Amino acid sequence: MSTETKTIFTKIIERELPAEFLYEDEFCIVIRDINPQASVHLLVIPRKPIARLVDSDEHDHQLLGHLMLVAGNIAKEMGVGDAFRLVINNGEGAGQTVPHLHFHILAEHSETHKFSETNL
Repeated sequence: MSTETKTIFTKIIERELPAEFLYEDEFCIVIRDINPQASVHLLVIPRKPIARLVDSDEHDHQLLGHLMLVAGNIAKEMGVGDAFRLVINNGEGAGQTVPHLHFHILAEHSETHKFSETNL
């Protein structure tokens, strides 16, 4: 992969750009979103550079399952395991700004700030 085709996430994964890794393993990393939309806003990013969810295939099913498990475990570790959103934006039209698959974990620590179905 040439430098020109690397996404910001690939550069973070390869430690070319700084970021605090809250979790990492051979398949993914977890970092804080630099533009948080909730008091807890984390990104679960696979090391494999898949552009969008629809670009994954049957060979990625174990990776995708792993990302879901990591998201649940890190939400528990952050103290929001009982109430969080897991969001995947697929494509620019859905709000995806980096062409590298990633899951958003969004949660609020406060009881006064809760998500509702009406503001999806």
